[in-house]
Amino acid sequence: MLYMPVWLIVVLAIIIVIVIVFVVIWSIRAHQRQVSAGKEDLVGRTAVVEIALEPKGVILVEGERWTAIADKGRVEPEEEVIITKVEGLKLRVTKKE
Repeated sequence: MLYMPVWLIVVLAIIIVIVIVFVVIWSIRAHQRQVSAGKEDLVGRTAVVEIALEPKGVILVEGERWTAIADKGRVEPEEEVIITKVEGLKLRVTKKE
């Protein structure tokens, strides 16, 4: 008959309980987090102009290139803009003040 020391059983039980608690906490946090995906989530974000907007050009949003149309005037490269509206695959933007 195999004999296991009591201390080994206690240590293994503590490790198992810690792992279970960690997994439960991680699962609860994952379910509480709001999913942010899709083009509709872009409204209100800041982007950097890559190709001048006069009024149409290209902006960079979180590493992605998007075609954008400026609401007013010309916006130079490297300037920041705020996304105001999504129209299909084009973004409407205003110059950040």
